[in-house]
Amino acid sequence: MRKKIIYEIKGLYRDDFRIKGYEFGSGKKAVCIVGNSRGNEVQQLYCCSQLIKKLKQIEEEGRINKGIKILIIPSINPYSVNIQKRFWSIDNTDINRMFPGYNLGETTQRIADGVFEAVKDYIYGIQFTSFYMPGDFVPHVRYMNEGQTKKSDAEKFGLKYIVERKVRPYDTTTLNYNWQVWNTKAFSLYTNTTSKISKTGAGQAVISVMNFLANMGMIKYSPVMVKNITAISDTELISVRTSRSGFYEPLVKVGDKVDEGTPLANIVDAYEGRILETLFAPVKGVVFFYHTDPMTYANTAVIKILNIQD
Repeated sequence: MRKKIIYEIKGLYRDDFRIKGYEFGSGKKAVCIVGNSRGNEVQQLYCCSQLIKKLKQIEEEGRINKGIKILIIPSINPYSVNIQKRFWSIDNTDINRMFPGYNLGETTQRIADGVFEAVKDYIYGIQFTSFYMPGDFVPHVRYMNEGQTKKSDAEKFGLKYIVERKVRPYDTTTLNYNWQVWNTKAFSLYTNTTSKISKTGAGQAVISVMNFLANMGMIKYSPVMVKNITAISDTELISVRTSRSGFYEPLVKVGDKVDEGTPLANIVDAYEGRILETLFAPVKGVVFFYHTDPMTYANTAVIKILNIQD
């Protein structure tokens, strides 16, 4: 294992801003794994730390195949992690909306440029990421429907669910999209939590990456595969929206199977404590995502259901 500085900004009043990388093996740039880009992505950072520990062991045992280089960047936004703020601490911008970056631009554009210069030539790219809304997901791997990435490659992670994402205009400034512009096959890994640590979820995430590396012939490892993989488009996920704002009380958990009409959550008046609205499942399926903040606004998609028929 070799530690290296991916990008650095000299600090005037505090320690320098440094993005650290961990290299394993040597040879062609095979796969780059990026952890958190937002300060509240604690689980994503934790997943990378566990993956670094595992790959260090694999390398010491001589189980990284010859000619393979693997790079892990645990965090590209350590400043925001330090103060537990989701976006860049100075101007509240999102680094993951600044790619491919600009080396003469604003600070977050320069950071994105520095990171992208280091990662853009890898054959495969994997990013531990989070949703734009606070919430928990069923663990799954995503890829965009434009670019180099294929469903057959996503199957190598051995996860039960694969989601093909339809590209939206705002995706064009993300790391995943720009990786594919530069011919990298890119994936986003969604673990079950974001702002809190789930050791079970992290363990599953590490195993899924190890599965991918083994199935791609990069390491010597016995992959653990899942039968009956479900591949869907993100447009197939059915959103359940609120009509009122207030306290949000979920009545189900991520991964629960529900029938049409199953109560999913209550929206409670923040002043009077009465139930303003109960949300019901519009279809039979699996709770794929649910909102985790204690309060919600009106017209917010707080739950997403994957419609599964017998």
